[in-house]
This record gives sequence, C-alpha cells and structure tokens, in this order.
Amino acid sequence: MPSTARFPLLPYVLACLLGLLALGGLWYGLGKPVVLPDAASATHKLQCASYTPFAKDQSPFDQPFTLRPARIDADLALLAKRFECIRTYSMAGLEGIPAVARKYGLKVMLGAWVNGNAVDTDKEVKALIASANANPDVVSAVIVGNETLLRKEVTGARLAELIGQVKREVTVPVTYADVWEFWLQHPEIAPAVDFLTIHLLPYWEDEPKGISDALAHVGEIRQVFGNRFAPKDILIGETGWPSEGRQRETAVPSRVNEALFIRGFVAMAEEHGWKYNLIEAFDQPWKRASEGAVGGYWGLYDADRQDKGVLEGPVSNLPYWPQWLAVSGLVFFGTLLLAGRVRDARAGWLLPLLAALGAASLGLWGELVRVNSRFVGEWLWAVLLAGLNLLVLAHAALALAERRGWRERAYAWLQARAGWWVAAAGFAAAVSMLAMVFDPRYRSFPSAALVLPALVYLLRPVRVPRAEVALLAFIVGAGVAPQLWREGLESQQAWVWAGVSVLMVAALWRCLRVRGQ
Repeated sequence: MPSTARFPLLPYVLACLLGLLALGGLWYGLGKPVVLPDAASATHKLQCASYTPFAKDQSPFDQPFTLRPARIDADLALLAKRFECIRTYSMAGLEGIPAVARKYGLKVMLGAWVNGNAVDTDKEVKALIASANANPDVVSAVIVGNETLLRKEVTGARLAELIGQVKREVTVPVTYADVWEFWLQHPEIAPAVDFLTIHLLPYWEDEPKGISDALAHVGEIRQVFGNRFAPKDILIGETGWPSEGRQRETAVPSRVNEALFIRGFVAMAEEHGWKYNLIEAFDQPWKRASEGAVGGYWGLYDADRQDKGVLEGPVSNLPYWPQWLAVSGLVFFGTLLLAGRVRDARAGWLLPLLAALGAASLGLWGELVRVNSRFVGEWLWAVLLAGLNLLVLAHAALALAERRGWRERAYAWLQARAGWWVAAAGFAAAVSMLAMVFDPRYRSFPSAALVLPALVYLLRPVRVPRAEVALLAFIVGAGVAPQLWREGLESQQAWVWAGVSVLMVAALWRCLRVRGQ
C-alpha cells in the first residue's frame, strides 16, 4: 500500500483498477468465443479425415513402439460420429484398422508409406495389397506413398512402377498423394493412378495465403487440376489450417482461423461436389519436433481427444483464458505486495502499470511456452526467461518502493546484479534474433519474454559489462531489417518482434552510457 502521507490513496486505487481492467480485457479479448456457421451436425457427416493412432505421449519414432488397441477403438468410435471415412498413412502396425473401422461403419482410404528404403517400402506395399484384398467392403481406395516426391526419396519412374504393381493386384482404386505442385512437376504419375490426390495447405505454400485468401486459392487450384487432368477425378487429400504456431507472412494460426477455413472449405466443397479429406483428426504433438509448434496443431480435436470447436458451435482462440487471467492476477497482486508502500506519487501511478505489464508478459509467455516447447532444452530456456522476467519485475517494483528492512536488502542484492540481468536479456534477444534471421521457419517469436526487460532498463538504465553488451546490441539491431524482410512486411508478429528488438537495442545503448551507480 502507498504511504497516505505522501500519496493520496484514490489515484493509487484507480491505477490498480486500470491495471486489472487491462489484464481482464487482454485475456477476454484473446479468448472470447466467436460464433460461426456450423460445418457438421448430428445429422450431417463430413467425408474423410486423416488419422494416425498416436496418443499425445507417442511418436512413430519411438523405439520400441507399441500401438494401443483401446486407443484406436475409442478414436474411431469418436470419428464415426462426424465422418464417413478415415485416411491412414502407413501399414506398420495398422493391419487391424479396417476391422475396427467396419465395427463403426467407417470406410478407409488405406495408405502405404513409401520412402528411400526399398525393403521397408516393399513391406508396406505388400501389407497394403493384402489388407485391401481382405477388406474390400471397408477399403474404398489405396494410396501408394505420401509426399514421397516432395521429400525426394524416390524417382517419379520408381513411384509409377510401384503404383502399377499395386493396381495389378487390387480391385479398389489406386492413387498417390502429394502437394499439388509436385503433380505438375512429375507428369508421369498422373497416367498411373485412378484418381489424383492433391494436398492444398495454404499456410505451407511457398507464398503463404492469409485466411482471407486461403479458400479462393484452394478453389483456384482445384479448378486448374479438374480441367487439366479430366476426366480423372481429383481428391483433395489434405487441406486444413493450424490452430497454434508462428505466423507466416499473412497466414496466422489460431483456432478461430482453423474453424473459418474448415467450415468455409466444407461449404465450398459440398457446393461444387468435390471429394476431400481434412487434415487431421487429432493434434499430433510429435510433429512439433520436425515442423515446429505449428506441426502439432492441425487437429479437429486436441491431443486429449477434446473437441476444439472447429466444426460446430462457438470457437475460442484461447479456451484457457480464465486460468491465465488468474495467473496474471497472482503476479499483479504479488508485485504490489512485494513493493509495499510506494515512495512518492509518481511511483504510485507507475507501480500498478508495471505490475500489469509484468503479469501480462509472463502470462503471454506462459501460453507460448505451453504451445511451443518441444524438448528439455526449450523448456529450460523458457523457464530461465520466465525467471529473468520475475527478477526484473522485482527489481523495478522495489525501485518504486519505500524500502525498509528486508526490502532494502533485497533491492541492494538485485541492484548489484542488475547489469547481468540486462546482459542476460540482451543475450536472449541476440540469440533469438540470429535464429529468426537464419533459421526462422519453425520458430516462434519470443516478444512476450523480452518486452518487460527492454522497457524497464530503457526507462531506468544500469551499468553493464560494456564490451559484451555492445556486441549484443549490435547483433539485435543488425537483425531487425533482415528478419522483417524474411517474414514479410504484412506479418504483425514480425513487426511486434521488431518493435521489442528496437526497444531492447535502445535499452542496451542507454545502459552502455551509464558510467557508475
């Protein structure tokens, strides 16, 4: 509480209310439900969805790997309520899928994983043929390879040979699945298949499409293929939108955008009579290891098999916003209690605003960490940055306080080491900037973790290790323009990161000019 002899209580209370309202507005604004037209209902099933049987703690790279029959049974029981069929990608361990699908009235587009290992590919193809022939009532088509040409693991001629082998031995239609551009680059594949399976993922295009342009792009490509390859049919074998992850130019992942895309696409596909398969049934956390955070969040359900609201009903970008509001509230009030009485009227206004900024940035960083962190190293990095923010917040709050006793001792300890907090923030900014310039594709912007240190030490510079901090300031400043160029000037996330980086450079520069304490 402020000293009433030095500072009237009412302005302090008003500043606290303003801070709380800002926090509430932030989290509610991020999480408020959005109402959209439904894509599915109890009486209307969608065509098909990609299915992989991994639980959230599993990966196809686990050794040894064991599938869980109860998990598969529960998954297909859930999907049968919304879909007419599922699409699989590999035969390894999935020989029992058709039997479970039959139990729930689902059809299966059965896939064989084709890669550069001839022995593994041969096993996949033989298993595909055997399963298709054993389950003609369930298997509606077979897919020989998925994005194999994209990965450059086999030649077009070899792939056409494999497709021909399968066609000679099964009675169901045979196809191959790849990004639409690779069908154009390998014209020898189209004559070999019964129909073309193309992947249309506007987020991953070389020139990403924002949500406002994504459906028009899908429609344009589908029309091109329908005209060029007629009379062969076209299956849109993968299309969807990620619910979490980094922005790519104008393409912004979010639950609302995923729902906008999926619901709009389904309406467009049914209007034109297109065949389609949505990617994917369930979020797959293991994909984050190779595709960044965004790879794990293409599901219509989350990894716990909870409905994300993509197909029907109101949808929220941040369903956990009340929990983050509670966390932010704890940080806010904890900061006020740490500071106690403020030293003057100016500090009485600044302390609640500082507490609100710290609470918001830590909450936003926590949500980003929850979504993005994949490895032990990333979790450790995230925890260290959160700890740095707490130290900076405590230092700034005590600087505004009327310090006595333990508060004076705590402030002295923090003040003596403040130069290292600045250097640590500069180091984190420099490392992040180098990553965003040279290897940005699968990385998220760390703006929330560095805005508090940048602002605090811009307004209240401290003495720092000069040579080291000067180098860090140069690295961060030099990277601002290149990262904007790489991300595109329409990326709001890139602009926010650029702004935080400029603040950090200014803070480091001001600290370099401090000669003593």
